[in-house]
Amino acid sequence: MANLVLTKEIRCFGGKVQYYQHDSEVCGLPMNFAVFIPPQATEKPVPVLYYLSGLTCTEENFTAKAGAQQYAAELGLMLVAPDTSPRNTGIPDEDKDWDLGSGAGFYVDATQQPWAKHYQMYSYITEELPQLIEANFSVTDKRGIFGHSMGGHGALVCALRKPDFYQSVSAFAPIVAPSQCPWGEKAFTAYLGADQTLWEAYDTTALIQRHGPLSYPILVDQGSADGFLAEQLLTDKMAIACEKVGQPLTLRYQEGYDHSYFFIATFMEDHIRHHSQFLLA
Repeated sequence: MANLVLTKEIRCFGGKVQYYQHDSEVCGLPMNFAVFIPPQATEKPVPVLYYLSGLTCTEENFTAKAGAQQYAAELGLMLVAPDTSPRNTGIPDEDKDWDLGSGAGFYVDATQQPWAKHYQMYSYITEELPQLIEANFSVTDKRGIFGHSMGGHGALVCALRKPDFYQSVSAFAPIVAPSQCPWGEKAFTAYLGADQTLWEAYDTTALIQRHGPLSYPILVDQGSADGFLAEQLLTDKMAIACEKVGQPLTLRYQEGYDHSYFFIATFMEDHIRHHSQFLLA
């Protein structure tokens, strides 16, 4: 596997969890990702389901906490979980704020200095990483994408911008209108500049209204007790946008659930099975 360094491997549900590092041409630095290889991959190529994590996370949070491997092993899906940003770029104060810089790439291609040189997460997620996976693992050309919070934002944006590249999408507690919330306003100003019209390229609500419906439905789970719901996530704005353009959306408000991986793990099976309908068809 050219350019791939296996750093750790663990047996899991008849398959393997593997952690890799590789030199990223897009980001200009080493990048990390985790992969779950289901047992079926030893016999035939399998579809790939990409998971994008939220603020402060690495490739390890989902892999260790979400409980996704048992369902992926049952159904025969490969899971790929990349890191949430480049690391150790040398940018001053890169690690100062938890919601900007390290662990907070927001899955955009930054255009502003000093971020533009390395923070090219959209291209990394939608181009370089899939090319790497498809060149080095036994996979089909079926791809799904999902994520949590900042990663839910990223998954929805990737699917909406590349509707033919992905065959399924879902999200847990996504940031659906980053142009209108403090997290998004801070990150987009730093990464993309002050011109808010340019932010729409990475704003789920704006993309739905601009491009119209996907050919497949969106599943979103949102905890009713999520402390970020009212100010940062703005879930209802996505529901309104989907209704306007006829985008099929299953939006489930889960009573009493918060923003944590306890919430994600509770409904993980539903999401894996949602994706399997389209990736295994």
